[in-house]
Amino acid sequence: MGDPFRFDLIPPGTGVLCALSGGADSMYLLCRLLEGREKYGWTVSAAHFNHGLRPTAQRDEDFVRDWCEKQNVSLFRCRENVEEYAFQHKLSVEEAGRILRYRFLEGAAWERGDNEHPILVATGHHAGDNAETVLMNLIRGCGLNGLVGIQSRRGDIVRPMLDVTRREIEAYLEKHNVPHVEDETNADPAYTRNRVRLELLPLLEELNPRAVEHICAAADRLREDEEELSRQAARISGKGLEVPGGLAVNVDDLRQAPRPIALRACGQLLEQVGLGGQSVHREGMLALALGEDPSAQIDVPGGTARRQYGLLVLSRQEDPEPPAPKELMEGENRWGSWIIRCIRAECPGKAYVSPREFYLKPDRYLIRPRQEGDQITLGKRPAKTVKKLMIEGRVPACRRGLVPVLDASGRAAALGGFGPGREFLAQPGEAALHIILRAEENEHDPSRH
Repeated sequence: MGDPFRFDLIPPGTGVLCALSGGADSMYLLCRLLEGREKYGWTVSAAHFNHGLRPTAQRDEDFVRDWCEKQNVSLFRCRENVEEYAFQHKLSVEEAGRILRYRFLEGAAWERGDNEHPILVATGHHAGDNAETVLMNLIRGCGLNGLVGIQSRRGDIVRPMLDVTRREIEAYLEKHNVPHVEDETNADPAYTRNRVRLELLPLLEELNPRAVEHICAAADRLREDEEELSRQAARISGKGLEVPGGLAVNVDDLRQAPRPIALRACGQLLEQVGLGGQSVHREGMLALALGEDPSAQIDVPGGTARRQYGLLVLSRQEDPEPPAPKELMEGENRWGSWIIRCIRAECPGKAYVSPREFYLKPDRYLIRPRQEGDQITLGKRPAKTVKKLMIEGRVPACRRGLVPVLDASGRAAALGGFGPGREFLAQPGEAALHIILRAEENEHDPSRH
């Protein structure tokens, strides 16, 4: 059997940021990336997020720092009050930690980026994690999409260890004398995932020692099925005709399609129009298409779906008027559904924290909606128009005027949920404006995804 590590997920010459906790999985990941550095010319660095939830959290950070220094690996570090964030945003501690961790990883990759090569974030999810995810989704009740497991790539995040088993990880670390630290919460049965890993998977492996391998293989096959069904559904949703404020599709196309494909097409149509929706809304749309009432209608998040004789028409709610421009003041600023805090402070070691928190050069800023021709340079990548960024960020057209732009003398200095323009960031140690943006729950914030 060949090497299960997916070196092919990372093109030669790419910059790679390793999510490094100090545990066995992430230490294995970093070591394999360093091997790839020699072979494929990767630029490898690491990032450690300190959740501050355990007495040993500082020990882990110190261990990672010392090991990276010995290996001459650049390390980004961050510590957040996860419990406070969870309380403020009414989230579980696990979900809050995940959000803050990926926000930090995105920020570190942003800081490392350059114009020539993409910066990929590599995480240490392995075959056991993949099997656990499939089992947890199955237990909770899910459709086919929930059984496909963890994706090997999502955007700029890659997971090259999904075919590597825990036994292979431990054997590698022992062979190469690679140290690691243990997270004691991994043995806490209060967490569902821990019980699946510590109790359910061992039971399944008693029945079949290759249970993890087989579950992951099944997930791969199901992913192929899901992708093929989605492709077939796209043949229907791709026939949607633009109508004022929405999209229309012939109900016969949905009626003639097998139910799994028709439901997926309904979901794709909702997405194309920029409307929300879950399984109940897709089911409702299909019921409209199959029904006999030529003028029936249902509400979907952000709009309506209605029969118009032979057509199924999706309509957005009337586009809301953008708030009026206003000057950014110190303290809390409300602009539509966004809250923008502005505090005079000294810029710390880095001006960029996340797409929603950064330090700008002192200036007079205006909060306004986007304007035709707005451009912004995020990170070290080339400038893009605000319109293109919003399309890439899947901001519905009807909501784009509600995303705030911080304007400095007619130029877009920052874009809500996307981040600041590079040239407007303050320098470390200088006076700055500390900006924190937050979208309320009913508003679209691309940095949440």
